[in-house]
Amino acid sequence: MPVTGLLPVRGRGSDFAPKVAARPGVIGRLARVVGRTWARLGYAYHVEPTWLAINRISLPVRGLPAAFTGLRIAQLTDFHCGPHIPAGYLEEAIERTASEKPDLIALTGDFIDRGPQHIGMAAKLFRFLRAPMGVFAVLGNHDFSVHTSRGVRRYPRLHQEVTDALTSEGVTVLRNRAVRLERDKVGLLVAGVDDLWSGESDPHAALCGACPDSPRVVLAHNPQTAEQLADHRADVILSGHTHGGQVNWPGLGRLLLGKKARRWAAGLYPYRDGHLYVNTGVGFGWRFRFGVRPELAIFTLHPAPV
Repeated sequence: MPVTGLLPVRGRGSDFAPKVAARPGVIGRLARVVGRTWARLGYAYHVEPTWLAINRISLPVRGLPAAFTGLRIAQLTDFHCGPHIPAGYLEEAIERTASEKPDLIALTGDFIDRGPQHIGMAAKLFRFLRAPMGVFAVLGNHDFSVHTSRGVRRYPRLHQEVTDALTSEGVTVLRNRAVRLERDKVGLLVAGVDDLWSGESDPHAALCGACPDSPRVVLAHNPQTAEQLADHRADVILSGHTHGGQVNWPGLGRLLLGKKARRWAAGLYPYRDGHLYVNTGVGFGWRFRFGVRPELAIFTLHPAPV
């Protein structure tokens, strides 16, 4: 009598032997690579260039007076103001900065992208930006109309026009000079050095007359300016310029930065007895960022352990 209700046994030679899924061929693998790359390219153009990150960093500073413990510094850099920047994006970054209520604001250069056409527009961004201890700026290579380390200035007076426009909106531009901030009769030095590529960088002029016991925050657009500071105390150096390469592609790294620039590409680095911070910037020269979001950096200073 036949037995019913039982499943057939899947043995050798059975028609029910399981099938092994075929491995994807060359075309399938290529399709996956193309699809993934296309998605990344779309993200890098449409999303990341205006997806502002707020990075908060606590910095120990040697000999920081108690009166300055907890001092909060906001840093923005590399605005590259021009028609290629989406409308309202830079204004939103400024508003985010103001909402953080920092004690001091540092703007580290490249306010415009190319030429004098957008100087007024760039300066007006900071019209209502204020901080209790001041808003300070240094100029970047684009503000000097120098676009390579060996470039020639196309607009010889551009840097002065940028300086005048920023000053008219309440920003203190530090061109190879320093100011002393005081709380409870103790001081903190804020110094600014002109852009390295401009040929006008002069750290000695900015720092030579300062008390060596005063902690110092130095603004310098190009992080490689740190090499010029070897003879001077610099507890915190705030820079930009690199944009972090704008691209940090998986497996390939920061493709657009040369070997020397990759040494200080983005983020926090120890430098002698202090710190160097390289901000990835707010704007861009061309709209493409991947793995390097634009940035507002907020620093909180506290005394370093003795």
